[in-house]
Amino acid sequence: MTYITVNNLTVYYEQNGTGENCLILNGSGGDLRFRPNVMDTPLSKSFRVTSYDQRGLGQTSKPGGAYKMSDYADDAAALITELSLGPAFVLGISFGGMVGQELAIRHPDCIKALALFCTSPGGAGGSSYPLHELAQLNPDERARTAIKLNDNRITDDWISNHPEQYEALKVRANRDTYNHEENYLQGHDKQLEARAHHDCWDRLDQIKCPVFLGGGTYDDIAKPSSMKNMASRIQNAQLTFYNGGHLFMTQDPSAFSDVADFFRTQ
Repeated sequence: MTYITVNNLTVYYEQNGTGENCLILNGSGGDLRFRPNVMDTPLSKSFRVTSYDQRGLGQTSKPGGAYKMSDYADDAAALITELSLGPAFVLGISFGGMVGQELAIRHPDCIKALALFCTSPGGAGGSSYPLHELAQLNPDERARTAIKLNDNRITDDWISNHPEQYEALKVRANRDTYNHEENYLQGHDKQLEARAHHDCWDRLDQIKCPVFLGGGTYDDIAKPSSMKNMASRIQNAQLTFYNGGHLFMTQDPSAFSDVADFFRTQ
């Protein structure tokens, strides 16, 4: 296990691959102990990939007090500096895409090029689905709602007709392996609270690096309309939609190939 101290946090991180540096910012509840994860993507065949458990998550410190999106961006910038990664290619996935926007605005020198998957700008540009509201549901209802939001092709009829596939999705949605750890659930809640206040809409024009936007056609968490809004506001941005839901990159392998090609041309 590899740890580094940044911003008074003990941060757990992993690295693999060779080549130019690529930092991957994980989504809500991201914990590198769950496999497969972002360290298992094809990007490690072309780049030296680094990812880490963000504050409050996984094996990283879970400090008290409220967390802000700026905290997550500052943590990423400090990690890039301490590990001598910058300027790095950065891929932000879902919540990580929100962090990526803040990072590009607050610490532009850290980023060579930015890719944002299944995310949103917040504010008038559109927010991602308020996942914190699912906490009030019982586990089965929460899993069913989350699964349908992840891919709107999954309807009640689909669930009735594909019981085994649905059960496999529900097991993944209800993973609670580490819930017993001290402050584990609190860290998740604090991340969702920060996520609820994400709003880069009025500042997106401050992002000057080249940006690749990838969205899922059937995503009801980070809606295609929000992705289109981001593309209209960010200079040097290109937008591609893929045949999938919120985690389209696991459904359409061309997504990672496209990002690798995009980074290689910058």
